[in-house]
Amino acid sequence: MAKEALPVAGAPRSRKHFQRVLALIICAVLAQIVLLSFSRDKGVDVRASRAEILSKCANIHLPAGPPPSFKTSSRTITGSDRWVPGTQPTLLQNAKIWTGARSGTEVVYGDVLLDKGVIIAVGYIPPSLIAKAKASGELRVQDVGGKWITPGLVDLHSHIGVYSSPALSGASDGNSRKNPILPWLRSIDGLNTHDDSYELAMAGGVTTAQILPGSANNMGGQSFVIKLRPTAERSATSKVIEPPLTLTHSSNGTDYIRWRHMKHACGENPDRLYGQTRMDGQWNFRHAYDEARKIRDAQDAFCAKAEAGAWNVLEGQYPEDLQWESLVDVLRGRVKLSIHCYEAVDLDGIVRLSNEFKFPVASFHHAGETYLVPDLLKKTWGGAPAIALFASNFKKKREAYRSSEFAPRVLAEHGIPVVMKSDHPVVNSRYLLFEAQQAHYYGLNPALALASVTSVPAKAAGLGHRVGTIEEGYDADVVIWDSHPLALGATPVQVYVDGIAQLTKPFPLDKPASFQVLPEVPNFDKEKNETVKWEGVPPLTNRKVSGRVQITGVKSLIGFDEMSPEGALEVIFDDADTDLVYPDGRTVVIEDGKIVCIQRAVDDCTSAVGAQFDEVIDLRGGGIAPGLTTYGAPIGLVEIRLEPSTNDGPVFDPLTNGDPPALIAQAGIISAVDGLAFEGRNALLAYRSGVTTGITAPSGSSFLQGISAAFRVGAPHALAKGAIVQRATAVHISVSMALRVSVSTQIAALRSLLFWDDEDFVRDDAKTWATVREGSAPLVVSVESADIMSTLLALKADYEAKTGSTLRLTFSGASEAHLLADEIAAAGVSVILTLSRPYPATWEQRRILPGPPLSKESALVTLTNAGVNVAIGVTDESYARNTRFELAWAALEANGTISKSETLALATTNLHKALGLERPLFSIPDLVLYQGGGVLDFASKPVGVIAAEAGLVEIF
Repeated sequence: MAKEALPVAGAPRSRKHFQRVLALIICAVLAQIVLLSFSRDKGVDVRASRAEILSKCANIHLPAGPPPSFKTSSRTITGSDRWVPGTQPTLLQNAKIWTGARSGTEVVYGDVLLDKGVIIAVGYIPPSLIAKAKASGELRVQDVGGKWITPGLVDLHSHIGVYSSPALSGASDGNSRKNPILPWLRSIDGLNTHDDSYELAMAGGVTTAQILPGSANNMGGQSFVIKLRPTAERSATSKVIEPPLTLTHSSNGTDYIRWRHMKHACGENPDRLYGQTRMDGQWNFRHAYDEARKIRDAQDAFCAKAEAGAWNVLEGQYPEDLQWESLVDVLRGRVKLSIHCYEAVDLDGIVRLSNEFKFPVASFHHAGETYLVPDLLKKTWGGAPAIALFASNFKKKREAYRSSEFAPRVLAEHGIPVVMKSDHPVVNSRYLLFEAQQAHYYGLNPALALASVTSVPAKAAGLGHRVGTIEEGYDADVVIWDSHPLALGATPVQVYVDGIAQLTKPFPLDKPASFQVLPEVPNFDKEKNETVKWEGVPPLTNRKVSGRVQITGVKSLIGFDEMSPEGALEVIFDDADTDLVYPDGRTVVIEDGKIVCIQRAVDDCTSAVGAQFDEVIDLRGGGIAPGLTTYGAPIGLVEIRLEPSTNDGPVFDPLTNGDPPALIAQAGIISAVDGLAFEGRNALLAYRSGVTTGITAPSGSSFLQGISAAFRVGAPHALAKGAIVQRATAVHISVSMALRVSVSTQIAALRSLLFWDDEDFVRDDAKTWATVREGSAPLVVSVESADIMSTLLALKADYEAKTGSTLRLTFSGASEAHLLADEIAAAGVSVILTLSRPYPATWEQRRILPGPPLSKESALVTLTNAGVNVAIGVTDESYARNTRFELAWAALEANGTISKSETLALATTNLHKALGLERPLFSIPDLVLYQGGGVLDFASKPVGVIAAEAGLVEIF
């Protein structure tokens, strides 16, 4: 038998062997394919992804914002990324230009050239640039006539578009209530592009706003900075300035990382919603940042290996998590963080958090106690943030109770950037500039006041390279004002956004040349120092002087005509515009709280009472005017709105609580006088601001509110002499779509109350309703809609025709009353505008008359011209102190059609008539002393009250 041949080296192998080898090779290949497939699912195909990984790793280390090499001036050639082709170039000539440069001190006299969506030149414009602009399109030339131009205003804290106007349940996207920690949410996803507020805000000079999520969450989500002008695309995204890559996934030609923005909130808001404490909130922050830190550190470790070329030891894929990626960017310093934080305890917690996790804070918002802890703010990791404040919207909750009008000044004195903001719609962003004006009034340097709504918020948002300043290459967002921008009532003549005029047919106001000058403001050094000393709650007691008081330097005196049945106002003298006879002002002598001598040409007011005085007060060219009356806010019944233990509480209403209308008459009617509390800080601050009388109705949202009372705002308690001016002034109801029963049901209930017999009522309610039915007391109806007002006017006519009695009807609120001005006047109905500068907050308020520059007349002027008895109120108890500024604003918008005494009547005699306040014959109402100017002047400061009924002068 032949032996099997042995294989020879290099000889061909058998087919079976080759089959085994081939099978092994195929298995290995298949295993590699499976492994690679698994790697793609669970890890990384390193060979295919090295470039992508290295690019991603390089990106995470890039800082946000323009690099040092960025030159704004180059944009004069390239134009803006927001430029709309076809926009004509514009030359604004003969202007005073507050540029915002040099810490807000630079003012240039000359021209501004706008083209391609940017500012081409400022001051002197070379002819070559004019020619070039003409070549690019028809040049629009506007002679400004020496008026002021500023950058478009920047609102760092706004909810415009996410809390829509009018407010509808389908367009309220400011807060999510899913979890206290939601950094992955984005405000842009809820932005309503049809909000009525955009046009209104631009009519106030606001061109840019940061749209924040609400404050219900510790981390509410990401915010976005938008331009307010409409775009051809009509989308939310097209409004965003420099949208980050995470939004558009496109750099849009920008060669740098764009800033991202995020909202955090401390304190009461998230605590109230989630039933947590401040300790819970701080843990929420720390836990979330710890999750982000783990991801960041994992990314850094992964990239360190990749950048070192250690591909063989890389395990898994690049570490990232969609939910936490925005918070990782915070830790990388690429997010401008806005934090809602009021109290020192909360601020301290965030400062510690920033140092624990090493991230910067761009701005603290609301920040009521920041002025008390400036050194703490400077310990924030990366440096002190900007502080975004209200001017006077204080005390609605405990954490805002120590907020102060002097906070902007105090912070500025410590070198901390100050921003004034709206928190729209909390403050209508149309009046953002008024926040800066108030800050200036209370002592903030004028340059810093204007910067607080332009360059400082722009820088805090990381957009200081393109908005907030008038400079070559910056966005063509500018505002022409009819007066100095810090003058009360300053109103835009025209607003440009990206070089496009936003006011189609503006209605300018005619103001005197004196309004073009920076207004002088009072000295509040003493009050500022006292506020800091007493940590926001300084004593508000006044010094009382009886006997003889000499008041010198008086330029005007307006009082009540004591013999007039309605206590009409009387201008006794007004030398404000002349220095011919009394260049230093006149002398007025008070004895036991009564005026006994007024200096005339024949009397120097010293011989009549002798030369000895218990007090001498120099008004320095100031004036004496009637004490004002406040109505509309529950002052005296509400101290801290969101703290029930400090308030009288809401009234119980049988109609809206399910009982039939027939039972209303037997439910009892509530009197505000029974719940009044005195010496609340809102009341005392109003008193020290010239408001001496309050008329308050029972508070709450109900059909039947009750009986209002008039009281002396500065009284110590209800039993003090003269504290209760009138126990019952009017009966108040509310008719609104917002109540829980239909409007038709509310009208039926009112009809029943008017026509029922007295025996259907219980206790003293029969007497109360009898006074309404016989016309001796007004019926005040809180109503906004013109449609509901029409129904009420018809009911009034029907009642009067059937009974022969006159129904004294007053509309309060009355946002749409101008639509029925003639009908209201014919019916003899009074109107109290509690929002004299209107805002369409609800559907029932949507048909407002906005006033200049959007309409020729204001609602007040339209009603006054029709012959309606018109008055002004306020809606917020903390805002009562600004009543005289509201009057001044109303007079300015009237464009010279109402006199000073007619203006003061809006918060005195007109209001008293509308609410049934009847002063006893020969009684002498309070008079207020204003130093440095008259009652309507921004330059003046209330310094005392002449209290004739008490027989003394109170000195603040």
